[in-house]
Formats: sequence, structure tokens, C-alpha cells
Amino acid sequence: MNIDSELDARGLNCPLPILKAKKVLTKMLSGQLLKVVATDPGSTRDFQAFAKQTGNELVEQQTQGEEFIHILRRR
Repeated sequence: MNIDSELDARGLNCPLPILKAKKVLTKMLSGQLLKVVATDPGSTRDFQAFAKQTGNELVEQQTQGEEFIHILRRR
């Protein structure tokens, strides 16, 4: 998977990972991929809701130890 941009949201709690991701996505081109690494367990649910509300595609979510990885495709 070719990631175009990466956001380190470790240590941030809701709603900061979403707000920072939204800011990065506005600067990206349609179809590009954003990888967000967060430590907030609620971020999994938050990014699912964010994708539904904004029309961006949530391509993948995974948990690696204490980190939650979210990959979004810019609409």
C-alpha cells in the first residue's frame, strides 16, 4: 500500500486525532492515502464515524500493541 501522508496522533485524545486528520486531508489530492497512528482506543470508533460523515474511505484499521492505525483514502 502506497501511503501519501502520515500523521502521528500518539498521545492525543478525542477529538484531536480527527481534527488533525481532517486538516491534513484537506491538503491532499483525491484518492491519496493518509495513515494515522493514534494511541486513543476511542479513535477506532471515531474514525469509522468520521469516514461515514465526510465521504472519505476508511481503507483499513489495525491495532499494533498500544497503537491504533487508521488508513483513509481522500474522497
